[in-house]
Amino acid sequence: MNLPNKLTVSRFALTAIFLWAVFSRSPINDTLALVFFCIASITDLLDGIIARRRNLITSFGKLMDPLADKILVCSAFIALVERGRLNPSTPVTVEAWMVVIIVARELAITGMRLLAAAQNVVLAAERWGKHKTISQIVAIIALLVMDAHVEWWPWLQAVFKLWIVYFTRGALWIAVLLTALSGCIYLWRNRDVYMKDT
Repeated sequence: MNLPNKLTVSRFALTAIFLWAVFSRSPINDTLALVFFCIASITDLLDGIIARRRNLITSFGKLMDPLADKILVCSAFIALVERGRLNPSTPVTVEAWMVVIIVARELAITGMRLLAAAQNVVLAAERWGKHKTISQIVAIIALLVMDAHVEWWPWLQAVFKLWIVYFTRGALWIAVLLTALSGCIYLWRNRDVYMKDT
């Protein structure tokens, strides 16, 4: 197994560790969750860069890399919905309907890619999809920072307290809107794939 694929596989393990941290009873559990999510996100960036630069692109990587991304992001949003239910006083909560949109989009696009593969058609990634992924990661990190900063030094808490709630609320809404928009654009531009069988 080459290095990019090892990084991809590590993301599955990091997702499990992240979920443990989110619900652990450690006094610094929010900070741990933030750290593990950031590490997992960095592996997502690195595996693609290394695979392209070293010409290590494999069928395994093409399949498992986007799957690992989807599991990480969807797991994080679902966990944050549950966290909000357990702690309703949090200033910004992830609503269940938001996660339904995010998960439904990922399932729809994955299903269409499988349909395209059955037709021997390769669907290229689009910039809207990349913007969507970045916005989701930024929103999750912002949500985690919002919870974690209360575990930090008082002066650092004061710095984040000034803006983190407003930034988090905006980042979450942008992520949801970009998720829905990118999904609609992708489905429309590649409509020939699913129109063939109708």
